[in-house]
Amino acid sequence: MRGFYIGRFQPYHNGHHRMVEEIAREVDELVLGIGSAGDSHSPRNPFTAGERVMMVTKSVSDLDITTYAVPIEDLDRNSVWVSHVQSMSPAFDVAYSNNPLVIQLFSEAGVDVRQSPMFNRDVLEGAELRSRMIHGEDWQSLVPDPVVDVVEEINGIERIQSVSDTDATNGDSSTDPE
Repeated sequence: MRGFYIGRFQPYHNGHHRMVEEIAREVDELVLGIGSAGDSHSPRNPFTAGERVMMVTKSVSDLDITTYAVPIEDLDRNSVWVSHVQSMSPAFDVAYSNNPLVIQLFSEAGVDVRQSPMFNRDVLEGAELRSRMIHGEDWQSLVPDPVVDVVEEINGIERIQSVSDTDATNGDSSTDPE
C-alpha cells in the first residue's frame, strides 16, 4: 500500500518527521508531496521546492520505507486540486492529513484519508521555526539533523532574515504580498 502526505515543509521539522514515522508503520511506500512548490524567497515560504526535497529526502533516508518526494505546485481551484495532486504524484491508496480542507477535498474525491496525532504543535509549527530562524533563536533542536545541514549549505538563515527585513520607507516586505 502506498500513502501520500503533503506539507509545505518550510522547513521540514520533527513534527513532520514523527508523522512520517507513524505513517511508515501503516504503508509500504510513501509519497511526500512538497506543497506550494512554486513559492520561495518569502518570509512564509523561504525555501525552494528543491531545497525542501533535499531536507525531506535526507531526513527520511534512514527509515525502512521507500519514499518519493514530489513537488506539487499550488492550484487555486479547490474543486480540481485532488486530480492535480494525483497527476503530479505516483498513484497512492491513502492520504494522510490533519488539514480540514485537505481532508474534505480528498474525501469528496473518494480518497481514503487518515489523520494522525499532532506532535508538540505549539512549538513544532513552521511559523514558530521561521520566527526562531529570523531572530537567531534555537531552531536546530526542532528539526532532524539533515535539515540543519541543508539550511547551512544554502545559507538559509541569511536568506530568511533578508527576505523578512522590512523596507523602512513603506513597511513592506520584499515582493511578498503577505
